[in-house]
Amino acid sequence: LIKGHHSTSSNEINFTLQVLTTLRFLAKGDYLSEVADMHGISLSSASRIVHSVCSALCLSLDNIKFPTAQQLNRIKDEFHAICNFPNVVGAIDGTLIPIQGMTSEEEPYFVCRKGFHAINVQAVVTADLRFTNVVVRWPGATHDAFILANSALPGIMEGVNGWLLGDSGYPLKKWLLTPFAQPSNQHEERYNSSHCTTRNTVERAFGVLKSRFRCMHKTGGSLQFGTEKCVKIIECCFRLHNKALSERVPLQGGSEVIPVFHNHGQ
Repeated sequence: LIKGHHSTSSNEINFTLQVLTTLRFLAKGDYLSEVADMHGISLSSASRIVHSVCSALCLSLDNIKFPTAQQLNRIKDEFHAICNFPNVVGAIDGTLIPIQGMTSEEEPYFVCRKGFHAINVQAVVTADLRFTNVVVRWPGATHDAFILANSALPGIMEGVNGWLLGDSGYPLKKWLLTPFAQPSNQHEERYNSSHCTTRNTVERAFGVLKSRFRCMHKTGGSLQFGTEKCVKIIECCFRLHNKALSERVPLQGGSEVIPVFHNHGQ
């Protein structure tokens, strides 16, 4: 899968060991020094290996794509089957990935409303928890609505016959439906209920993602790399998540899906 894209200054280390080192770090979220000791390599080698393998995987796994027109029809049917909400092509939200490696100049921009340093990632998912659009670049203090406005999604959705479902942190648009802030009748309450249940797919997708790759959840500590390396590691985990779905790889040991952090309310 990645040999054609993979190169590292640690080429004296067995290729299989490099991949296993990376996958263990992504999955367990241990301190990289612990992973390095476990595999009998230096911390500096482990750091180079993780970055090199993640970069190679991002190049080789071209599997985060907005659906084609034909695929959208199936996606609408799958969303409709959840709670009878019609014409939905995706659920959108942001999630916070804890990091620690930013510079002192960057630091204030990465403090999220929950008080820790993070990258705020925007993602769109289908009903089967597959990511179809991911934006990994913005510091944790950035509001979800700002990330959306400065992404490619508005341009993409202008040409799509369908809706995204988002929470109240997003603006209402003709292609993005949000809940009623104060439902005033039974119809609006039913709309909110169906909207919430259907949109919950993105919450579940983040939960599965972070259960599979604990390096992205606070229970696994935080990513202690420079921001560019953190971005590459995060993107790699999203792509591996989609690959795991395609290959029907179950969560290890029947792991429970863990709660996730969002940047709502700013």
